[in-house]
Amino acid sequence: MSAHPSHQKELPRLNRAGGQIEGVKRMIESGQYCVDILTQLRAVRSALKTIELSVLETHMKSCLTKSCCEDEARRDTQLAEIMTLLKKYE
Repeated sequence: MSAHPSHQKELPRLNRAGGQIEGVKRMIESGQYCVDILTQLRAVRSALKTIELSVLETHMKSCLTKSCCEDEARRDTQLAEIMTLLKKYE
């Protein structure tokens, strides 16, 4: 068993997002209206954000919780990692 939590439940969501991206590519290739393309791109961003938040929640419930109980320095390192991620992608 891996030391990290499973994110297998995210695979169907990732597959759907990949399908959305393929759809956007087809829209561009067929010369669809710009606003329609932008609307679909926003949908892709929203789908990816949902996946990202789910992975983050799992991380916080699993990895971070375990660190809090075991090692204060490791907890602080993991909190810093999360903060860096959040600041980087604002």
